[in-house]
Amino acid sequence: MAAVASYYANPTPAMHPHQYSKSRGHRVCDTCGVVEELGQRFRMCGGCMITQYCSQDCQKRHWPSHKGICQHTSSMIAAAKHESVSSAMSEDALAKNLRKFCSAHQTLLNWSVFQALQLRRVPANIRTMALHVDLKYRNHTDSARRFVVATARIVQRSVVESYDPLVAQDIQRREERCRRAGGIGAAVILVQCGAMSQVMPVECDSPSRISWDTRDDWADILARYVEGGRVDFQPVTTTSKGVIYG
Repeated sequence: MAAVASYYANPTPAMHPHQYSKSRGHRVCDTCGVVEELGQRFRMCGGCMITQYCSQDCQKRHWPSHKGICQHTSSMIAAAKHESVSSAMSEDALAKNLRKFCSAHQTLLNWSVFQALQLRRVPANIRTMALHVDLKYRNHTDSARRFVVATARIVQRSVVESYDPLVAQDIQRREERCRRAGGIGAAVILVQCGAMSQVMPVECDSPSRISWDTRDDWADILARYVEGGRVDFQPVTTTSKGVIYG
């Protein structure tokens, strides 16, 4: 199984309804922490195709610390190509599409792990639990609708971290950074399809500073947005106009 570490911070403000189909997702420079704004185009690491940077200077400065996990991720993806995956999609295409899926649905996945782990009610769950999203590939003409959620369940965080020591170290690094900034740590998501998987540590702010409603139907909402190929999700919240889904 190829497990790769990625990082997505808190969700962006709501986009215009007609923008979501071309959204590249919310990107944060892994060196300086600046957020990508409309009109900008952050660069992706060419090795792991996961970490993003606001400039070439930031990418160069981050390389000494990023080199280990980057090279390890690349080798793990290459090794996974020898394992059995869906015959409907090549190994290279599956790895690429899984990364695209996580980028496009990062706001939805961030919200889902917050709800699944019940972090508003029990913030301490972030240290022991993780969200496992198992995807199924389907041969759909719309590229945005080629994955559906087979299962979404809570697992022990130690199980996810045991996949790979370097991934576990990267999660710990991000968790410590988040806590120094006043957050509660890194919530862990394991997104998997066949032999390919991606580990997403989501650095979480204090629940007291997050206005999202507590939702027990998070799994149904996650499945519905993924199956519909919709990437316009915004965290469910209650306003004077009622409940807003995105």
